[in-house]
Amino acid sequence: MDEARPLRRGRELQRSLTLLNVFLLASALICAGAGVVLGSILSRSLKSEALNAEETALARYVDGVVRPLLVRNGQVHVPWRKDGRLAQSVLRQSDIASVKVWRKDGTLAWTNTLSRSSSDKLVANRDRRLIDHHIPPDDELAEALDENRAVAKLVGTGGEGEDAFDRNELGYTQLFEVYAPIDYRNHAIGAYEIYANPRALDQLIGSRRTMLWLAVGGVFLALWALLALLVRGASHTLRRQNEKLRARTLRLVESNRLLEEGALEAVESLNATVDAKDPYTAGHSQRVQRIAIAIGEELGLQRDQLEVLRFAGLFHDIGKIGVPDAILTKPDRLTALEFEIVKRHPEDGARIVGRLHRLHAAVPAILHHHERWDGNGYPHGLGGDGIPLEAAIVGLADAVDAMTTDRPYSCARTLDDATEEVTRNRGTQFAPAVVDAYVALVQRMPELFGTDPAQDELVPA
Repeated sequence: MDEARPLRRGRELQRSLTLLNVFLLASALICAGAGVVLGSILSRSLKSEALNAEETALARYVDGVVRPLLVRNGQVHVPWRKDGRLAQSVLRQSDIASVKVWRKDGTLAWTNTLSRSSSDKLVANRDRRLIDHHIPPDDELAEALDENRAVAKLVGTGGEGEDAFDRNELGYTQLFEVYAPIDYRNHAIGAYEIYANPRALDQLIGSRRTMLWLAVGGVFLALWALLALLVRGASHTLRRQNEKLRARTLRLVESNRLLEEGALEAVESLNATVDAKDPYTAGHSQRVQRIAIAIGEELGLQRDQLEVLRFAGLFHDIGKIGVPDAILTKPDRLTALEFEIVKRHPEDGARIVGRLHRLHAAVPAILHHHERWDGNGYPHGLGGDGIPLEAAIVGLADAVDAMTTDRPYSCARTLDDATEEVTRNRGTQFAPAVVDAYVALVQRMPELFGTDPAQDELVPA
């Protein structure tokens, strides 16, 4: 039907709206995830660059202060008379906590460490017990000496070993450690071991990291907000289209309902015309409808099947509109040609009824109500369970009413005679289950098969 297309399109639009909402949520999660990943990468890069810059600055400063006093002719030599001057020069850089100078062979040549005095002031302190002693270099010192390049890292204080610092004395929980080679003609003749307070560096990194995260978050939030605006616009457009389609669909469904009601009234009028063509069959369709529904209820059929019987029983002979009146009212036996004309009425009726969507389900029952259980019926010669149950019910109801009413070619039989005839043809002309239900009805409700006109009007709607 025409209303199916806008209905399908409305469902597609609704699915599109749902997908847009899902996309919006997914894009928010993706943007958030991408922001975290990018922020983390940039944060690590920022920290690495800051540490490299601090490493270079410390190495250049210490080299500029210490080299003129300690390096002579490619050798590291400590003139102790200049030791105080050297210590004062190193202490001018407030962030430096300690400086050690190592020779190429791993001998500690000079050291200067800050410690707290009794007046709680930081003063220079030298541990002469370690000077000129060979100490196995750690990995970073060995790397700086062997590869002639600086090595830096953040280390905790208060550990064990020669490099460790007393956390209580120095007041630091973390220090920035730099091993910088003392270069002479592109060869390392020693190394500086520098420990610096990373507080200023941490503050710099923290402030820049905050700015970085704010910038990354702002960029991704702006991108998502722009995407959300676009999705919202598309969503509003789709909603408006969906509302228009829904309204159009409702109008179309209502128009179609009115058309089908008008068409159904036309078919009913056409069916009444068929009954009026033969005065002997007046009320036949209503009686067949009544009997068919009663048999269906006796068989325990579902509501939709009973609805099929209601329409099929009423319109089963509508195809006879195309049969000439002379044949319908002929009192003698029909010729072979005349019978062939009559046999076309199930197919003609199915075509007429099939034009209405509301009657589609009744088409098989109308088309096959003259089939026989033994396969000798028409129009398609179906047999046994191949015959639709509703068609078998309408066929039996049609035969019973034909036998119990006067016709041009025969007089009405009694209900008992008709029942005997039906029982005799059980399993040949009629479906056994349908015959059994019919017989049970005759025994319990024989008045159902009367031909009282008032009774014909009491047809279930």
